[in-house]
This record gives sequence, structure tokens and C-alpha cells, in this order.
Amino acid sequence: MAFPLLLTAAARPQLLLEITTLPTDSPISQLASWLGPNDLPYSLPVHPTLVHFTIGLFVIAVAFDIAGALYPIEKRVFRFLALPITRAGFHDVGWYNLLACAVVSFFTVAAGFFEMLLAVPIPGVTSTIGLQSMETMLLHGVGGVAILLAIIAMTVWRGYQRFLWRRDMGRQVQWLYLLVGLGLFLVIGLHGTLGAELAGEFGVHITADQLLSSGADLNVALP
Repeated sequence: MAFPLLLTAAARPQLLLEITTLPTDSPISQLASWLGPNDLPYSLPVHPTLVHFTIGLFVIAVAFDIAGALYPIEKRVFRFLALPITRAGFHDVGWYNLLACAVVSFFTVAAGFFEMLLAVPIPGVTSTIGLQSMETMLLHGVGGVAILLAIIAMTVWRGYQRFLWRRDMGRQVQWLYLLVGLGLFLVIGLHGTLGAELAGEFGVHITADQLLSSGADLNVALP
């Protein structure tokens, strides 16, 4: 597995001259003076970090709502262990994590599009599922927006259940809501595969992959 190269600010100017991966005929070469060795204006891609943060928030939100929905089965165990856990507490965690997920998702998608605009994939590569780089980026970008809209829709749906439809009920969420959440787990996982291919197979914003594809010796090219 390849990892982006972490470089100090002092080392970048010299390395830009020695290990640049931008094709001379690429429009992005016009920005070469302010892009680092990973073809970004900063050391490491931000989008992957925000992606995993978004996924973590969403998984926790749905998982805790499932725990709240199944509380009548679990409460005997909690009482036996003398744990002061309430059903409302599970649903509180579910709601606030989903709300945070909806907010963070906007930054996740924005960072993804910004970094995708600066992407220079390795030419002549086809992914394991038969897609080329531009096809993969297009599907990943459109899919990211679709998932953002789905998360927003689920947040609105969850809010109506919490504050209106099921406000006076012990179980704050509908079973259909939980099933849709589990289905979205699968969709996010499949969509994430496209992002992994952009990095792992097309070398997007990964200097080491770009250098290897050009036949460079990493022991010579990298400090």
C-alpha cells in the first residue's frame, strides 16, 4: 500500500524541481509553483481523512440507534452489570452523531472536488473493475454528491422522528430508517472502493506511485 510523502516546507522547493510528477502539457502545470510533491498545496490529502471521519460518525449514529431500538432486549444485561444506560441516551448519541456527520459531509465533498481538480492520474492504467481514471473520478464525484444528499435526507428524516413523529415514544426511530441506514453502509463501502482505486491504482496525489510508474528509482529520487 502506498502512502503520500510527508515533506517539510524547507524541502519542497528543491524536491519540486527534482521529482515533479506533473506532465509538461497538463493545464495543472500552470500551478506547479504552488503545488507540493503530492500535487497539492499542502503535504497530505485532506479528503481521505474527512471521509473516514464522516463514515465513523454515520456508523456510530446508526449503530447507537439500533442499540436504542433493541433496548428492551438489552436492558436486562445492563441491569445485571449495574450500568446506568438509558434508551434515550442511545438515541441521543445516534442523533447528534448523524447531525455532525451531515455537517462534516459538506467539507468532505468540497475537499474531494478540490483535490480531484488537481489530480494527475497515471496514464494508461485500467482499474481492477475495468474503469479508466476519468471514469473513476467522474463516478466517485457524482457518487459523493449523491451520498451527501442521502445523508442530509436521513438527517431530516431522523429529526422529524425525534422531534415530531416519535417524540413521546421510547423507540425514537422507525425500523425502515434503520434498514435504510444499513443499506447506506453498503453503498458507502462500494463507493469508497472507487476512491481507493484513485489512490492505489491511479496514483492520485501519491508521489511514490507516480515515480514508480515513470520508472524512477525511489532510493535515488526520494530523500
